[in-house]
Amino acid sequence: MKLIAYHNDQSIKNAVLLQLQAHYDADEIVKGQYWEEGKGCAVGCAIHSNNHMDYEKLFGIHVTLARLEDTIFEGLRHDIAKEWPIRFMTAIQPGMDLSLVSWKFLYWMLTDEEVNPGINHPLVKDAVAQAAQVICSISKGDMPNIETAESAESACKVARSAGLAAELAVSADSADSARSVARLEAAGKAAWAAADARMADKLIELIEATPTANTTATKE
Repeated sequence: MKLIAYHNDQSIKNAVLLQLQAHYDADEIVKGQYWEEGKGCAVGCAIHSNNHMDYEKLFGIHVTLARLEDTIFEGLRHDIAKEWPIRFMTAIQPGMDLSLVSWKFLYWMLTDEEVNPGINHPLVKDAVAQAAQVICSISKGDMPNIETAESAESACKVARSAGLAAELAVSADSADSARSVARLEAAGKAAWAAADARMADKLIELIEATPTANTTATKE
């Protein structure tokens, strides 16, 4: 079934934004839990549960985007993370068809070396490029045939395994002392925080570039 954001109803968007703002004002948007004792993560504060699929039923927003919102939230710096669910829901307009956004985001992740520097490592470069080629077609609305999809899946598995091996090799070479390991960990945390911020910006950019359906949103 085709999903249309907020079921093309502005009042649904207004209601969830009011709910999220109330949680923000009460300092109830927190990391590390879905929905417990009136507090929760970006997703938990929107649906008051841990069932990401509720995004489709309640908001007409694909579950893949709910999971992306959730993952990005957990990685953002705390002060930015608290604002993230409101920013995410605000960017989505009633009537949008967001079905290709997660695929466009994945393609970006597989092709942008600044946010994902490992994609050009010799061990994974070819496999990542093969997967990206298939994702590029899907992001434009062209579904691949079974053979192409299976080839891309195999490429992703190779890339994942090779990437882990490369990461372990780098760690082994660099871990000459506890001090060097500590420096690597600190640098890694800073890099991940910066990457999550870039991912948040990119996801909003892709959402805002999505046209709305040729319908008029229901007024509150």
